[in-house]
Amino acid sequence: MDLSTTYLGLSLPHPLMAGASPMVDDLGTVRQLEDAGSAAIVMHSLFEEQIAREQFGTLRDLELHSNSNPEAASYLPEPNEFALGPDEYLEQVRRIKAAVTVPVIASLNGTTPSGWLAYAKLIEQAGADALELNVYEVATDPAQTAAALEQRIADTVRAVKAQVKIPVAVKLTPFFSSLPNLARNLEAAGANGLVLFNRMLQPDFDLEQLELVPRMKLSRPSELLLRLHGLAVLHGNFKGSLACSGGVHEASDAVKAVFAGASSVQVVSALLQRGPSFLKHLRTGMAEWLERHEYASLRQGLGSMSLASVPNPHAYQRASYMRVLQGWRPDSE
Repeated sequence: MDLSTTYLGLSLPHPLMAGASPMVDDLGTVRQLEDAGSAAIVMHSLFEEQIAREQFGTLRDLELHSNSNPEAASYLPEPNEFALGPDEYLEQVRRIKAAVTVPVIASLNGTTPSGWLAYAKLIEQAGADALELNVYEVATDPAQTAAALEQRIADTVRAVKAQVKIPVAVKLTPFFSSLPNLARNLEAAGANGLVLFNRMLQPDFDLEQLELVPRMKLSRPSELLLRLHGLAVLHGNFKGSLACSGGVHEASDAVKAVFAGASSVQVVSALLQRGPSFLKHLRTGMAEWLERHEYASLRQGLGSMSLASVPNPHAYQRASYMRVLQGWRPDSE
């Protein structure tokens, strides 16, 4: 079965790839992912805060006797909170690129179009085949408008594209009022692809200590539905590539993502739970499903369930909402 696809201009044998995770910190695991058939390796992010801390440290050394405020450093994460610092991250890109033959997609995580974006060029020089720009931001300032936030994202994308020649994908959260409009603006800023979606990780409360406690839980299959909706709405309305990230735990999930419009399916939680070899299971399952349903290739189904392709596009708007509310039964969960 022909499972080939094109993502960010990269010709891939199939859409399945290991998404951003700590797995890339170990070269042995990276090689296992390639052996299991990962179509590409997506690295976890290098954070704006990491680069800012390093730049602040350099500035502090240069202005040791100036009036700079050393307390500013307390707002930045400690270096040991990250497995790889900025320099180590670049070196890991080089190591992974030398260790595997599949494309390597690096990642930058930040929100402001400032000096840290120079690392996009350094990442390209380290050998990355593409760059994923993770624009995770939680709006908490009531004075900040949605339009201003989205404009800053577009400006950041434009600044990155001015630095590099490799393709750039933007990893988004799902909480935008008009995702299609944002996608159009990011396309105009030069984005080559969109990754749907980043997971919003809210802290829990420790009621005894009255502290915020970060919680990290692996994704569940139910989280795929939000991705399917976003992919289906954007397919045909965004000229670049679309990737699904989150909620893919079985081969049927991956098929759904492609049918919604994804040309890349990033898998993390299922691999952390079942190991890198699970990629083989997903790939075999996709091929078997397509053969059973008499598809000639995976491309034949790409976007076939999107907003632009289904007979009743209203189902992606209000119709499904009304049907779900009216259709609940005690045994429907």
